[in-house]
Amino acid sequence: MATDGLFTRENLRGALAEICALIGLDHTGARLLRFTNNAVFRLANEPVVVRIVGSVALRHRVRKVVRVARWFADNEVPAVRLVDGFDQPVFVGEYAATVWDAVPDFDRVPHAADLARLLHTVHSLPPPTLPAWDPLDDVRRRLGEAEGLDGEELAFLRDRCDQVGERLDGLDFALPRGFVHGDAHLGNLIPAAAGPVLCDFDSSCVGPPEWDLTPLAVGVRRFGEPAARYRELAEGYGFDVAGWAGFPVLREVRELKLITSVLPIMNSSPEVRPELLRRLRDFRTGDTSARWSRYT
Repeated sequence: MATDGLFTRENLRGALAEICALIGLDHTGARLLRFTNNAVFRLANEPVVVRIVGSVALRHRVRKVVRVARWFADNEVPAVRLVDGFDQPVFVGEYAATVWDAVPDFDRVPHAADLARLLHTVHSLPPPTLPAWDPLDDVRRRLGEAEGLDGEELAFLRDRCDQVGERLDGLDFALPRGFVHGDAHLGNLIPAAAGPVLCDFDSSCVGPPEWDLTPLAVGVRRFGEPAARYRELAEGYGFDVAGWAGFPVLREVRELKLITSVLPIMNSSPEVRPELLRRLRDFRTGDTSARWSRYT
């Protein structure tokens, strides 16, 4: 599926202008905070953040994001809140967006203990109606609109998804199923005066809580994050996923997601290409200790 330049920064700024015009906000001077799975803009003249989905194949998740955000609000979970006053999500042409109250700046770096506490909270709640955990679904969808990979590389990734999927189906999880954030790492905690708040609900689902403990464990191995940070999470939560027998499978799933997250924008954002190809090379050669850099 070709995206035909849909997600260039110029086109996304044009989409932002249309979205803001539709809901009565001023887009002038908006700052692009990040652009991987979503283009996240902070408006200059309103305390508002606009997230525009950065993939045609993953637009279906945007209604779920709204549902999770409202469930968090109903249960008073510390999390980002949707802007009230208009229907969400917002659709303009090929673009889908959600619009959020900006969290006031606060100078405190979230810790792994904060993440452990928040995960305890959301895992203990009766979950809303959400899709079942299927962590390879978005990987396969991104492969369907990949930019800049040759056929052999795509075939390898598809075959590996099938292999890992079979191993995943055979896992016997230790913790009871429930709500899963889906991408639980410190980058998805925003500092706030009353304590950090959760953001990014694209991957939320009902599934094994072990999955929410996996990103920090993989972060130690792949991004050189301090091992003490993961230990703080494991001790605070009360479960060491890295010591669990099924962890190698979850690690491989997580790495597939880390490799493919920018596939739909690789041509329109060529700066991500060297890192993506490096990750893919390490993954193919079985080098599980090579350090990776964050996409920026």
